[in-house]
Amino acid sequence: MITISLCMIVRNEEEVLAECLKSVSDLCDEIIIVDTGSTDETEKIAKEFTEHLFHYEWTDDFAAARNYAFEQATQDYILWLDADDILLPDDRQKMKDLKGALSFDVDAVAMLYHLAFDEENKPTFSSRRHRLVKRDRHFKWHGPVHEYLEVGGHIIESDIAIKHNKSSKQTHHEQSDRNIKIYEKRLEKGEEFSPRDLFYFANELKDHARFENAIAYYAQFLQSKKGWVEDEIRACLSIAECYKHLNIEESELEALILTMKFDTPRPEAACKIGDIYKEKNDFNKAIFWYQLATTLEEPTHFNFKDESYTTWYPHIQLCYCYWQNGNENQSYFHHCKAKEYRPNDSRVNHNELFFKEYYIK
Repeated sequence: MITISLCMIVRNEEEVLAECLKSVSDLCDEIIIVDTGSTDETEKIAKEFTEHLFHYEWTDDFAAARNYAFEQATQDYILWLDADDILLPDDRQKMKDLKGALSFDVDAVAMLYHLAFDEENKPTFSSRRHRLVKRDRHFKWHGPVHEYLEVGGHIIESDIAIKHNKSSKQTHHEQSDRNIKIYEKRLEKGEEFSPRDLFYFANELKDHARFENAIAYYAQFLQSKKGWVEDEIRACLSIAECYKHLNIEESELEALILTMKFDTPRPEAACKIGDIYKEKNDFNKAIFWYQLATTLEEPTHFNFKDESYTTWYPHIQLCYCYWQNGNENQSYFHHCKAKEYRPNDSRVNHNELFFKEYYIK
């Protein structure tokens, strides 16, 4: 059986750290906690789970801090988590099974990362991360912010899911501005941004409602022609979102159509084009794009996946559009399809009541 070092970097995580460690501590043979400057009860909580608590002077460089944490590990494999991540019971068992069965020739294990959830706590937005890596391969983290772990060799994919438990955190002010401040400091120093930097800085600008600046940096990223195709598509979708906030519909539509320059149409882009035509009461065009979305699948290499655009969303919109076009049968058909995916959704329930009353009449 392999042995595992859990490596984490933390700062002011008193609200979530205990829950994280309780969910995984018995699965790990060693817990490494690197604190980068907590002023709350984080260190006290960490000491309840491990003697391996280290202090690291923060230098606005997440990769450097994570690499330092990895350097403290002594076991066969390293598992990394953030303080607001947890393993739910089913995934704890899967992790236990993996630990008992994993071959030593495996260099890294990719796991699901559930980032958003519906009202029934089912994941709606997920990605994949290389969560478990062989220590003696000395894989390194790169990037001061939005860092990534560069891995290679024999990599396997697991259905183990890590849940992002951010909703348990009540204090977000420091974290919310942290990343964008790091980028801005780097700009002030005259650092040249890589295509990855341009993309993630644009994301931060968008999240801080600085939409025009975000569009400019997304454009620089696309002009570099050095990004991963999925990030290029995501950049186009984000540009469209920015233009939507700025109420510039024509540019929003152009950005959505631009996604198709990089690959086959994606369900999210198709649905959002449908949204534009639906808002204009151009239901025939809206129906075309929503119908297209129902036939599309995300590629297998897709890192981020929002399941709504391949499941319930286009159907609930088709229900409305077909009704407005006078096609009651198709409207009800798509209502039933949406209901299959989200039987407890308030909008689905509203439509269910509407159809019951309508057909009773």
